[in-house]
Amino acid sequence: MKMNRLFAVVALLISVLFYSCSSGEKVTPAKRPNILFAIMDDASFPHMGAYGTKWVNTPAFDYVAKEGLLFMNTYTPNAKCAPSRAAILTGRNSWQLEEAANHSPDFPAKFTTFMEQLISSGYHGGFTAKGWAPGNPGEVGGKPRELTGPAYNKFKMEAPTPQISSNDYAKNFADFLNSKEEDEPFVFWYGSTEPHRAYEFQSGLTKGNKKLEDIDEVPPFWPDTDSVRADMLDYAFEIEYFDQHLQKMIDELERRGELSNTIIVVTADNGMPFPRIKGQEYEYSNHLPLAVMWQDGIAKSGRVIEDFISFIDFTPTFLEAAQVPTDSVKMAVITGRSFMDIFRSENSGQIDPVRNHVLIGKERHDVGRPDDQGYPIRGIVTTDYVYLHNFETDRWPAGNPETGYLNTDGSPTKTQILNDRRANKTSKNWDLAFGKRPTEELFKRISDPFAMQNLAIHPEYQVIKEQLMERLFQQLKQEGDPRMFGKGYIFDEYPYSGAASNDFYNRFMNGEKMNAGWVNETDFEKDFPEKD
Repeated sequence: MKMNRLFAVVALLISVLFYSCSSGEKVTPAKRPNILFAIMDDASFPHMGAYGTKWVNTPAFDYVAKEGLLFMNTYTPNAKCAPSRAAILTGRNSWQLEEAANHSPDFPAKFTTFMEQLISSGYHGGFTAKGWAPGNPGEVGGKPRELTGPAYNKFKMEAPTPQISSNDYAKNFADFLNSKEEDEPFVFWYGSTEPHRAYEFQSGLTKGNKKLEDIDEVPPFWPDTDSVRADMLDYAFEIEYFDQHLQKMIDELERRGELSNTIIVVTADNGMPFPRIKGQEYEYSNHLPLAVMWQDGIAKSGRVIEDFISFIDFTPTFLEAAQVPTDSVKMAVITGRSFMDIFRSENSGQIDPVRNHVLIGKERHDVGRPDDQGYPIRGIVTTDYVYLHNFETDRWPAGNPETGYLNTDGSPTKTQILNDRRANKTSKNWDLAFGKRPTEELFKRISDPFAMQNLAIHPEYQVIKEQLMERLFQQLKQEGDPRMFGKGYIFDEYPYSGAASNDFYNRFMNGEKMNAGWVNETDFEKDFPEKD
């Protein structure tokens, strides 16, 4: 018997005893559950079939929701890949993660991930494709640190477009399962690189058999044109590709008799890669899809849950489900709260009245501002409102015009908005996606999901605005946010993980050729502001 297998048995006996003695609730079944964490790269709520979106076909996501739980109010604290994934992995908000609050950082050695914790607690762990990224994970014993476990990327396939990954996600998952011992619980991170850009333009139309009129609503902060609709359908096509591999993984679990005791979590790291969404802090930026199934552990399936779930809640949920004793957890203090109580409930709607809000925010994302400055935001999302506080309103929210608004990926939609402004000298869509913002923004969450009407400027909303700001700042102080104590500057002082990215703006403006391959060459506003 392998040493880790022996450890797993001992840990299991200790954990069962611990939970039996510490809780009056029903003890979790003795066999610890497997965990399949499936995360899309850049997909917004509500773009799944289970939420009623007709122009995206997601039978696997819908199956997980039907056989488990469909969550209506799930948010990432920070709508960019690396900081969002860091929050998932540590159970801490990004402003509590030092360098890892930023995009493409050096990951601090002090923060253990839930994957590392579960592997050390007897789980067989691994991932395929994108784990925590982009950035430098650091080293352990002279080798790159495995924040999401060992990689399983051996098998390749012909993808439907050159822009879609050739990684055979499902086959690599099967390879991972083949590498574990028969009775060993597993934790696997399925990190699809879809629907991250780039896309093959019109792939949704030509390969996904979609039609422009399938789009029932174009967000009002974009122009409603054929190219924008085609862009949205290309995004949908790549979501569907993720979903197809998820279905194969579910089928593989069923074939092996592992499905019933596997927690399957399906979500995305941040909102869709379009202007005013990814990398920002609005509803479509941070509000994400979530479906969870666990046939052996969820009391009643098919429920729709209204509780607010933050990404920092995944880690404590997984640790509790895996029956890891509290005194054996070697992680920094976890801010999130387990939602195992929702699994045990048989009710729909709001289960825990305390789960009535989440905090969101950002620091520095992509390169392109003078002196590597970020665009700091903090916000609170409640049942009725989204309140945002922008700390440095003299800066450009999506990055400087002259360096291509580098915190917004290049796309047909971005190009359309930029071209419209150039042609007309003014553009409401440009103002919303790229223009400077006031210190405070307040939106009605349900009736104004696209965040079009800023209520912070209206006198009748001043009391609500002040109450939300006080509530937000009080919680941030409790969480030790440096920005609440006059030390927010430290986030701008952390270097990017790659020296090639540091001081991008100044080097570019001095004529150095810089790599900005994730945007189009025409995104750079060489003559901004234009003269009439």
